Amino acid sequence: MAETLQVNLGARSYPIHFGSDLTEAVRAAVAAKLAEGAKVAVLTDRNLATQQAAALAAMFGDVPRHIVAAGEESKSLGELGGVLDFLAENKLDRGGVLFAVGGGVIGDLGGFAAASWLRGIAFVQVPTTLLAMVDSSVGGKTGINIAAGKNLVGAFHQPRAVYVATGLLATLPEREFAAGMAEVIKYGLLGDGALFAELEAKPLAAGDPRLAEVVRRCCAAKARIVEADEFETAKEGGRALLNLGHTFGHAIENAAGYGEYLHGEAVAIGLAAAARLSLKLGYLRGDDVARTESVALAHGLPVRLRAPLAYGELLAAMGRDKKVRAGGLRFVVLRRLGEAATQSAVPPELVAASFREVGAA
Repeated sequence: MAETLQVNLGARSYPIHFGSDLTEAVRAAVAAKLAEGAKVAVLTDRNLATQQAAALAAMFGDVPRHIVAAGEESKSLGELGGVLDFLAENKLDRGGVLFAVGGGVIGDLGGFAAASWLRGIAFVQVPTTLLAMVDSSVGGKTGINIAAGKNLVGAFHQPRAVYVATGLLATLPEREFAAGMAEVIKYGLLGDGALFAELEAKPLAAGDPRLAEVVRRCCAAKARIVEADEFETAKEGGRALLNLGHTFGHAIENAAGYGEYLHGEAVAIGLAAAARLSLKLGYLRGDDVARTESVALAHGLPVRLRAPLAYGELLAAMGRDKKVRAGGLRFVVLRRLGEAATQSAVPPELVAASFREVGAA
């Protein structure tokens, strides 16, 4: 029996369904929409279409599919146009539903296409990567990247439902699983010290029996944060806390070129930089930084850049980040392991030193 967690957002509320295999549940949801006379379509990527062909067929039958290349490069204006053309060709009207089946790229791209098509149609998330399951599929942030920065073009558009089937992780490459663990570690650092301690005591692997519960735990944490600050408008804290490590990480992705680092790999380096910044601000001790980096390394994640990136380029990318307010950067820092806070007016020399300690030139 699948378990369900409700994200409470008034008229935009929706369930997150959990289970090892949710094929029947997704198939039933598709059948119900088709029985109503609604148009249904699927967005997925080439890797999933090949590796999970049987699962896709079982869930969606002959529902029209649009397949894009796997990877961050697909979060682009060009691919967005392709999805919109696909929706037009298949005559999805305002009662239509787009199922986004894949990782964070597919969820972000599909969600933004759904938000844009006819000024907003329904979409459903079926995340297939660990990163998407614990983070990007929940909360309604959708968008694409442009040359100026990551996720600068997008919309808040909540899904109608999320189906988290952990059995789909069986074909996930080790590198992609590790990338998802960066977001799990983030949740431990920002508000669940017990989770961080558990990961520190015993790293989480793909076949670990603890995995399903950890996924639910992360989704519950994000749901509660989103409920309190859906549109990230809180002056301090709130949904912005979910950006721990991301101001650094997004700059790395932008400066290195999208696709050079997986999102989770850039976030892991960002977590190391955020911990070092927190040390310089007087919140953490040196052993806290070492513990943060050790947990990341134990889960196969980098904590240093593979090759130097010019700090000037990284700084310029941070300056274009959507978390900039009144012309100033706002960072998420760690008051202690398990407690995060937002902080503005951070001395730029501390930011530079933190970035250089993780490999910036």
